[in-house]
Amino acid sequence: MSAEPASEAIWNQVECGGYTADLPLWEQLAAENEGPIVELGCGVGRVVEHLSRASGSLVIGVDRDRELVEEVWRRLHGRPGNSGDAEIGDVRGFELYARFQLALAPMQLVQLLPGRVDRICCLACVSDHLLAGGRAAFAIVEEMPTLAAEEAAPALPDVRQVGDWVYSSLPLAPEVDEERIVLRRLRQTVDPEGKMSEELNEVELLRLSAERLEQEATEVGLQPLARRQIPATETHIGSTVVLLEKEA
Repeated sequence: MSAEPASEAIWNQVECGGYTADLPLWEQLAAENEGPIVELGCGVGRVVEHLSRASGSLVIGVDRDRELVEEVWRRLHGRPGNSGDAEIGDVRGFELYARFQLALAPMQLVQLLPGRVDRICCLACVSDHLLAGGRAAFAIVEEMPTLAAEEAAPALPDVRQVGDWVYSSLPLAPEVDEERIVLRRLRQTVDPEGKMSEELNEVELLRLSAERLEQEATEVGLQPLARRQIPATETHIGSTVVLLEKEA
């Protein structure tokens, strides 16, 4: 039997689908800012699906990966009472038909961008899509936690079975320097015949402080409002959430 390649949609579900530590904060912000919501870098719809059910508001995800957006469509379209959707677009220059009361950028999305110019483009695009007085929330990681070897608990893999295939993603020690944080995972796939293949996946985050992001936001008419914290889990680092508000 030939091996079935693991798609990005499957890995997104394996590595992000079970992550819930940020959902209470997004729910709280949705309740405080009633109205349409846009999520940047929506993946297969983890946040879009949750908030569309929890808040009842229109929730639109944006992702540049067509495969991920099509998975959102597959999961949400046709469901009774569904108010979630997704569009293909780059977070640095998307164009949507709606204007939003709240914009969310979970899981360090803004740190995946190549640099300052790209962040400014993203912030400006968000500002253009917000209603007057609308708010934006960007999750970032400022510092990696440091634990002594004897204090660190062994990492546990995220595992998901899809049909007769098993997918496992094990977090490894990150690589950190002054300019970047490289998050590393060992991805393993077991096919229906029991044959295992594996690959190393790396995601590079640019180092970014809350102060710097707030300063850049002011350049496009977004004012710093507050900061919130999302706790770490066994397989995901904690985040600082920078809250911004569009000038009325």
